[in-house]
Amino acid sequence: MIKSKLVQRVAAQNPYLHHRDVEKVVNAMLDQIASAMKRRGRVEMRGFGAFSVRVRRPRSGRNPRTQAVVDVAEKAIPYFKSGKEIRNRINYRSPDDQATQ
Repeated sequence: MIKSKLVQRVAAQNPYLHHRDVEKVVNAMLDQIASAMKRRGRVEMRGFGAFSVRVRRPRSGRNPRTQAVVDVAEKAIPYFKSGKEIRNRINYRSPDDQATQ
């Protein structure tokens, strides 16, 4: 789902809020997650998951075209680990689904 679709769905579920206000809330939330990760912090949303940063060590790589060895610098990678509740919701099988298998 892209951010604009998320804003639309949240606005539809909350008709008493203006679309621009919902957009500001979504942007503020994403900005706070990004700034915490920039500081190498961790953001945890109970039931949803946790955002964190993992650091990849420097290593030697290879240019696939020339086969030359290239040094790859250390870099930070965003990481998301889903929470138990969201995993259960994704993997939920209704009794109707279980009966057909």
